[in-house]
Amino acid sequence: MSNKSLSADAVSCFEDSQVNAPVGRRGHWSSRLMFILAATGSAVGLGNIWKFPYITGENGGGAFVLLYLGCIALIGIPLLMAEILIGRRGKHSPPDSMKALAQEAGVSSRWKLLGWAGVITGFVLLSFYLVVAGWAVSYIFTAGSGAFNDASSDDIGGMFGALVGDPVASTVWGTVVLAITATIIIKGIRQGLERAVSIMMPGLFVILLILVGYSVSTGYFGRGVEFMFNPDFSKLTGTSVLVALGHAFFSLSLAGGGMMTYGSYLSKDVSLGKTVMTVGLLDTVVALIAGLAIFPIVFSNGLEPGAGPGLIFVTLPLAFGQMPFGQIVGVLFFVMLSFAALTSAISLLEPAVSWLTEKRGMTRFKAGVLTSVGIWVLSLGSVFSFNIWQNYTLFGKTFFDTLDYLTSGWIMPLSGLAMAVFTGWIMTRSATYEEVGDGWGYRIWRFLIRYIVPVAILAIFFHAIGVLD
Repeated sequence: MSNKSLSADAVSCFEDSQVNAPVGRRGHWSSRLMFILAATGSAVGLGNIWKFPYITGENGGGAFVLLYLGCIALIGIPLLMAEILIGRRGKHSPPDSMKALAQEAGVSSRWKLLGWAGVITGFVLLSFYLVVAGWAVSYIFTAGSGAFNDASSDDIGGMFGALVGDPVASTVWGTVVLAITATIIIKGIRQGLERAVSIMMPGLFVILLILVGYSVSTGYFGRGVEFMFNPDFSKLTGTSVLVALGHAFFSLSLAGGGMMTYGSYLSKDVSLGKTVMTVGLLDTVVALIAGLAIFPIVFSNGLEPGAGPGLIFVTLPLAFGQMPFGQIVGVLFFVMLSFAALTSAISLLEPAVSWLTEKRGMTRFKAGVLTSVGIWVLSLGSVFSFNIWQNYTLFGKTFFDTLDYLTSGWIMPLSGLAMAVFTGWIMTRSATYEEVGDGWGYRIWRFLIRYIVPVAILAIFFHAIGVLD
């Protein structure tokens, strides 16, 4: 049946009825707004709500925030533009998009390896990401039970230690996250991805604003604002610069295959520049608002903002247990954290499913189940890293840390570098111009992606492998 003979609603129904049939053509986002919500959901993850506040605390606050904002503008957004550009122009899964664009540019089809790097990275990242996301989901119920009420720091540290030290509990909660993610993916773009992000992203923003409102009532909101936006450049170090660079890169969910896949579903009549800027802005706003929600709570309870990775799972629960309405606030916080984790998890699973449906003719159901089983098996190594395998290391790193190091330290920076080189130097000017559009925006993007982004990524890479400190 020709698309011309179908109404817009019928097209949507047709696309979403393909859960149990091989995909004959790629779907499309129903609107620019849906793409923005999905891409922002991919970008807004544990990094925004868990990592950004604690690295801001560790690096002195306001000066680090300014540095981070500069890195987002000069490195993160241009590279995000490049990744989505490749997906939209290629109109295939990441490996085949790269192959098609390499052929268009008249270069070796081996560039498809860059697309494969994205698919593999998403697969591996999700295997250990779902473990941490599972902890977040479990804490919804821990907070709701009142377990944090009047608990000491030792008590809460013991709760977290018991959770990560129990392989069965961590496996169960990680499986819950993976099952939800797979269910959403299997249902397709319209009935799965769009429905999920249209609920979770507004929900995340609403909860975040409620938490900020509560933080205002603590009497320490002004101190939180001052900490985040009153720069003291004497607190910055060379390491702070590299941390800001690295977080700008990873905060936007770059080089994990998800943004390239999402871009392949994006219509040609959508302004790429405006859309990418919106996604980058929303992602940054979430990180900043998360800081404004968290730091006043931390200060009002006499806790340290630079508490490190334990800020979310130990320091904040201690605050929730000591403050008025802390049980409710705690539940809302971990619901928000879980929403952020799930929207990112979806984008990590989609590239592999997209490739299997496109190249192997699988249904989304079969592809989703197959990839999920593989990810679940791999995730067991990360679960065991905190308990029964904690004494087994490779070059001093646990299984969890090894996967994190390989993906975040090697594959993702090198993939980002390759994307910058490909879009800035390999693709023709006319091809990128056609996607990005005319004006100063294109000229600025082309300059940054050719000269600034590659140098910055090399700095991130050398820092990650310990060459540059």
